[in-house]
Amino acid sequence: MAIEIRAIDPVARSFFAGEVSGVDISQDLSHDDVAAISAGMDQYGVLVFHDQHLDDARQLAFSRNFGALELATGDIVQGADRRLSMEVNDISNLDKNNRVLALDDRRRLFGLGNRLWHSDSSFKAVPAKYSLLSARMIPGAGGNTEFADMRAAYDALEDATRTLCDGLVCQHSQLFSRATLGFTDFTDDERRRFAPVLQRLVRRHPVTGRKSLFLASHAGGIVGWPLPEALAFLRDLNEHATQRQFVYAHVWHQWDLVMWDNRVTMHRARPYDHTQVRDMHRTTVACEQSTMEQAA
Repeated sequence: MAIEIRAIDPVARSFFAGEVSGVDISQDLSHDDVAAISAGMDQYGVLVFHDQHLDDARQLAFSRNFGALELATGDIVQGADRRLSMEVNDISNLDKNNRVLALDDRRRLFGLGNRLWHSDSSFKAVPAKYSLLSARMIPGAGGNTEFADMRAAYDALEDATRTLCDGLVCQHSQLFSRATLGFTDFTDDERRRFAPVLQRLVRRHPVTGRKSLFLASHAGGIVGWPLPEALAFLRDLNEHATQRQFVYAHVWHQWDLVMWDNRVTMHRARPYDHTQVRDMHRTTVACEQSTMEQAA
């Protein structure tokens, strides 16, 4: 059976997520299968695979079809305290013994940053290319994930604003995004690990050639700009980029895998009952180079 990809919401004005059928991603894929999925990513930016019963080994094998994988060095839980391997980001509300985290647990409070609009690993010098999130267990309600199309948002800017954005460089750090929520409880080691990095505000997709805004809650300054002016400008851009006509909201079902291109989208998680288990495993394909190298 050949892979088919259809638009989930064909009446949306600007953004289409694609729903994939005709493939079992727990099995080895052919070259043509990988090429079809890659082409779908270039077109849609977000692909949804339903009913994919994956364990971590199978998810890792599927993810490696699309490039080298990141390690989860941006997670606040490291070493022996981790529940999952360093190749898998633990997007859950569980500790290493699979117990639900307390309401005021430091790990849970740090994870609330996922409710802010962001692009994965923009706080790393070489940011993320693709993210692949597998829903192993979901709460009875809530916990959706919303995606914003940063290509359409860029295209819809006024000409003068678009021209201004093209030359700007931002500073990204998890210190910035968590401070937005009042979380400043970082160790000295974490402050070193999360030191700000530079990212271009506008990116050009290497295959399609389309430009997109590279925004995130991790962006906490613009090089050469006074801080208040930079934050006000970035806030305006985020409000513009997350208007409803640019957004697709994914309602999770157990064993969904959603794959998205961080170069052309932002996303955020939505609230749910924190006493219910939400166990999501994310693998992350790294970009080949930094946005600053791409600009050069």
